Amino acid sequence: MNNTFLKDFLMITSFMPILFIAILIGIFFIIRSMEKKKINFSKRMIFATITGLVLGIIIQIVAGFPEDTANISWITETTKWYGLIGYGFMDLLKMLVVPLVFLSIIRVITNMKANQNLSKLTSRSILTLLGTTTISAIIGIIIGNLFKLGTDAVVIQNAAEMKEIEPIVDTLRGLLPSNPIKAMADANIVGVVIFAGFIGVAIKRLTKKYSDVIKPVVDLIEGSYKIITSVAMTVIKFMPYAVIALLANTIASRGLSAILSVGKFIVALYVSIIVVFIVHLILIALSGLNPIRYVKNVLEPLILAFTSRSSLGTLPVTIETLNKNIGLEEGVASFIGSLGSNMGMNGCAAIYPSLMAITLANMSGTPMDISFYGMLLVIIVISSLGIAGLPGTATMSVSVVISGMGMGTYFPLAGGILAIDPILDMGRTMLNVNGTMTTAVIVGKSLNEIDKDVFNKEK
Repeated sequence: MNNTFLKDFLMITSFMPILFIAILIGIFFIIRSMEKKKINFSKRMIFATITGLVLGIIIQIVAGFPEDTANISWITETTKWYGLIGYGFMDLLKMLVVPLVFLSIIRVITNMKANQNLSKLTSRSILTLLGTTTISAIIGIIIGNLFKLGTDAVVIQNAAEMKEIEPIVDTLRGLLPSNPIKAMADANIVGVVIFAGFIGVAIKRLTKKYSDVIKPVVDLIEGSYKIITSVAMTVIKFMPYAVIALLANTIASRGLSAILSVGKFIVALYVSIIVVFIVHLILIALSGLNPIRYVKNVLEPLILAFTSRSSLGTLPVTIETLNKNIGLEEGVASFIGSLGSNMGMNGCAAIYPSLMAITLANMSGTPMDISFYGMLLVIIVISSLGIAGLPGTATMSVSVVISGMGMGTYFPLAGGILAIDPILDMGRTMLNVNGTMTTAVIVGKSLNEIDKDVFNKEK
């Protein structure tokens, strides 16, 4: 079974891909039967996560735990077909991001009550996002030192290359929507928010004087928003199916030997994520809400973020959850969710670069004193805002931070870590999304925009 049609077009050259595709379809039937039995969505998501993890491990076991899965054609073929389900689902979610954000931002401004203040909402959101980023970076520095990352590391240089770094001024200017259509096409969410904000403010201002003329536009916005949220709900129903394929894909395509070679860094990263997650829950509690109830309410976007590794792709689910499960007003949920998916990311832009900086400092013998840590914190916080909206956020964050610390020449030493980035990215992305939702809860509570009855309702 090695002809061109099977190898390059159908991508099935042996019995193994057929077997594992059949297993995946069989699991889908189980998910469907759970759905018919009215088993709630959260339980189906948990089942999907566990099943995807087990399926990925089984593929690795059958392959004999290879060092490089790229050399095994049936694994490549299996993961390619799994990607059709998993990444196809993420493409559908990304399809919704721009129209959902654009319409919801206009809607929140046009529906804003007289006692609501857009500037207050914006400033509190940004300050809270940067505040949690600072806390996350400090925790990353502490954990990195406790684990003594890099002191006994085996140097693996896998042709790691730094991302091209632009001045923060140019980056921030690039977020301004000089061409709003291009900003939408490039998924420059900050640019979309800015453009939608100007339109919303104009509609709000003109409504007072030209209400009859503006009313059809307002009705169009309302109707379009209802339609796009309905489409979002339809797509979200397929999430358990996608989670199985996404998680199995990630585990199967990464050799366990590559994971074990940088095991200490992986453990340090996930310990940092757990600690920051606990800090998030403490902040939730200080806002007067039950943190355990919060976790139950936000389980779906956390699982999707973990398996998909896309904060932006998870955005429609994040907004829906903040509104339906947390009780946050729709517009506020959309506004903070949009900002949080592009700036102040606690995992990718705080914990990860701080751990990498500690690792490379120890590997290169760079002295670490109070000025080193102070500079590291400043660079991390500034870069967490400056890299907003750019692809490859985590690698860009590390590139900016390591370069800013004067350790750019040592970047190739991180090759072994970058080789297993998808494993790291799962936890980082989940923390990014949780940081956004924690910010939404804190800001929403301070503005009295959270419905406690919705928050405390049994799902």
